[in-house]
Amino acid sequence: MTDTAQLAPVLLEIVGPRATITLNDPAKHNRLDPAGLNALRAAIEKSDADPAVRVTVITGAGEKTFCSGYDLGSISASERRSQAGNDDSFEKVMDRLEAMRMPTLCALNGGVYGGATDLALACDFRVGVKGMKFFMPAARFGLHYYPGGLRRYTQKVSPSFAKRAFLLSEDFSDTELLAVGYLDWLVDRAEFKDKVDEKAAKLSSLAPLSMAGMKRAIEQFAQAAPDLSSIRESAQACAGSEDLREGLAALRERRAPAFKGR
Repeated sequence: MTDTAQLAPVLLEIVGPRATITLNDPAKHNRLDPAGLNALRAAIEKSDADPAVRVTVITGAGEKTFCSGYDLGSISASERRSQAGNDDSFEKVMDRLEAMRMPTLCALNGGVYGGATDLALACDFRVGVKGMKFFMPAARFGLHYYPGGLRRYTQKVSPSFAKRAFLLSEDFSDTELLAVGYLDWLVDRAEFKDKVDEKAAKLSSLAPLSMAGMKRAIEQFAQAAPDLSSIRESAQACAGSEDLREGLAALRERRAPAFKGR
């Protein structure tokens, strides 16, 4: 691997029918900033456009954290309001990942936090490693999560899990994630690579035309019809709120926030 590759925030490797996308900033727990998010989108687009690719694996570098989510501190208040809208945002990249033609497998090599919890849900399958942890801190600092992520939590796991994660802001252990259905498989670290390879090989061996068609059909059958405009209005109101500014300030200053509901 070259020095340039080592510094790249996202790596893409395509070998035969398998593409592997690696979030590549372990010193920062593979957190995605705007440049990393753009690199992730580019990797997704390149993998999806390759007719030889039949499965895409997404994982993180290192053994501690899969990804700690999106770096909200790197964007301004006005940009946060834009992120809540229908632009080319974190939500749009997650939607693009979910819409990939062929199956996707998230290899959770460590803890998963914040927006990365939705990145994993945007994939079709999830393999976790024992000892991993999960938390979604949106309510801890006043962020209204975007509609696509709320839909995936509700649709792909359950409304109960979505409420525990978002409204109670609960942390989840590895076995709890398996029990609620967030993870499809949970294995020891020593077995992790073999399990990922096994599932990726199986997915790449099946008939691609029927796989792609059935993936689209399953997603369509699972769709609900919420009032997206009202959800986005609520998200935009939170994005410009005093509570969010206070929550982010408290996060930086390592103190408890004092929310005022405005």
